[in-house]
Amino acid sequence: MSTVLNQPPPAPLLGRLTEVDRLRLGEALQLLLAHGSLSGLEPARAELYTWCRQNLDWLREVAALSGLQVINEHESRLVQALPTRPALTLRLRQDATIVLLALWYEYDTQIREQGATEVIVTVEQLNRLLQEKLLPDLKEPPSRGRLLEILRQAQRFNLVRLEVADEVEASQVEILPTLKRVIPFQDLADWTRTAALHHHPGAVEETAAAEAGGEA
Repeated sequence: MSTVLNQPPPAPLLGRLTEVDRLRLGEALQLLLAHGSLSGLEPARAELYTWCRQNLDWLREVAALSGLQVINEHESRLVQALPTRPALTLRLRQDATIVLLALWYEYDTQIREQGATEVIVTVEQLNRLLQEKLLPDLKEPPSRGRLLEILRQAQRFNLVRLEVADEVEASQVEILPTLKRVIPFQDLADWTRTAALHHHPGAVEETAAAEAGGEA
């Protein structure tokens, strides 16, 4: 009978990484799973972003095991994870889908037509955009409370940055470039076809309109 008592333990799968690197890899993966992206423009994330950029192959390989495709956009100092499995897709109610469609439209318009480098709208402007572009046949836009709930969820997944003012309508929403990837329209015509699905009261209540590195 053979024995394995004297055999050394197997080497760790990530044995080439130092303990510090292992901690960094774990921290990065956890952030991508929870929030979908991490930004090196945030002071608290700058060091981790640099590590991710320098060790992108490791991050991509480990993230792939969790069903995530990792993209690095160095110009924006952004690492973003996009799900490759339906189980990781963020499913939204119709009103949340409509809000994200409106934000996508405004971001695309300002970047493509006006050459903007950042896109910020107020809640008042967002409501007007919803009425003009996406809600002509629906009864009413989301309430103030519901709209803030939708925007906070989008902020959780690093799709927007939200500054809530005393007057809700004056609250500012910065639309982040991550939104363009989680709603990957090829062009405005593609957006128009999707938006048309929500121009009648019979549109489905649950719509898979956005993807993020985590579940709702």
